[in-house]
This record gives sequence, C-alpha cells and structure tokens, in this order.
Amino acid sequence: MPRTPALDPLFTAVDAPSFTDRHLATLAAGTLAAVRAPGFLDEAACAAALAAAARLPTADYDPQHVPTPIVRFGPALNDYRGPGGHLQAARYWRDAEAARAAWQQAGMRPDPIAVCLARLGCAWGAAVAAATIAGRPVFGGTLREINAGALVHYDDINREFPAGLFDQEVLAQLAFNVWASVPKTGGASTVWRHRWEPADEQHWQAYGYRRQAVEHCQRVDLTPQLGDALLSNPANFHAVEPNTGRRIAFVFFLGLTTTGQLIAWS
Repeated sequence: MPRTPALDPLFTAVDAPSFTDRHLATLAAGTLAAVRAPGFLDEAACAAALAAAARLPTADYDPQHVPTPIVRFGPALNDYRGPGGHLQAARYWRDAEAARAAWQQAGMRPDPIAVCLARLGCAWGAAVAAATIAGRPVFGGTLREINAGALVHYDDINREFPAGLFDQEVLAQLAFNVWASVPKTGGASTVWRHRWEPADEQHWQAYGYRRQAVEHCQRVDLTPQLGDALLSNPANFHAVEPNTGRRIAFVFFLGLTTTGQLIAWS
C-alpha cells in the first residue's frame, strides 16, 4: 500500500501574544511556516485606520496582468520591474512621493504602519529602517483589499531584481500583514512548503501559478480575524482564497540584511 508522505514537523503556524526575535529568525531560516499575533491592533485602531484608509486614492491592478480583482494603495517595487529586472526608477519615485503625500493627507492617527514597525523593531532589538536605493528611502506600507482571492505565487526581492536593488544586502525576506477588516466567510491565507524551482514554470498563470505546482506539498491555512497580524516567509508559495465581505490589510515586506538589520519596503 502507498506510504503517507512524511511531514516536516517544523513547518507549522503558531499563535503568539506578540512577535519575538526568535520568530523573526526562524522564519528567515525557513524553520517555521508563519506566526500570527491575534489582536495585534485593537478594534479601535482598526476602525480608525479603516476610516482614514477610505480617504486614500486606491486603484485596481491592470486586469491584463492581474485577472483577479485586487484593490490597492501604494506602489510595490515589483510592479515597477522593467526588462532585465531593472527598476523603472522615474515612474516608481513619482508614484512613491505621491503615495507619501496621500498618506499624510489621509491623517492616519494612529499610523498603523508606524505602530507595526515600532513593535517589530522592539521584538528584534533594533529599529526597523526603510530600505534605500542610492541613499533614498523607498515607500513602505501599502493597503490591499483582496476579496476575489489571489493566485498561488511567491515573493523574493533577490529574484525579482537579480542585479541588486537596495543599498543593503538582503539575506532573507519576510511578509507582514495586519487586517483592518475581515470577511464574513473565506479569505484564508495558505502557505505551502514549496519554494520556486524551474519545473514550476510549466504551471505559470498570469502573475502566479496553477494549483498543480503545490498540490502534493505540505500546507498551513490561516483565516484572518480583525486586528490579527501575520508574519511569514514569502519565498514559500502562498495564496488567498476568495471571500464574502471585505478583506483589507496593511502590508509590507521586511528584509534581514547581512549586517543583522531589519529593513522594510513594499
């Protein structure tokens, strides 16, 4: 009879009252699937952030490249990747400055991104700094509303920009999400114990991959609750299932650098 596939006992998702330096280190090392901090933002902070977010100029992704509707605010670096993995700098910096101005005008009080970065810095033992390009800090802290789901995909700044992008050298990348609004049903995030390999390209679809790429892989599923924060390693393939209601999160990436510093970007 066929044997049951062995499971990696370290590929688990844990709940914790707060993030710690060990959580960050084990995620960077790939010996943990995800860490969730329930109630990272309280209900009042979520309500205030959501009210301010309604004043932000949001837009949909280009449906030719992202067929599943996703509403967003703020530029993400991988949306400005040109031929050969080079940053389309003029367009990016224009949009980054516009986003900073809009964020200030929206009057985020308290600022959910600043609160989250400060708490992560406390966990690590040193403040989180903005990633920089030629000394210029990049934009960090975007908003995403994903209700129709997101395809299986991965995020890796070193693969997206193989010639290098930041002044800092990134050893490992983490993804941070905190939910200011959660759906009535659905909307779970799934993380698979699988990282990109060349054979995955046969499953390429739009901006991600068909489920066949991960159908035999170990997985963890996490359903968001209001105010929950989630840290994961986005080099692992991940996806979001469709939902009913509104699933709105503030998101950014963290990078662990060769000097042990944490940097942030979107």
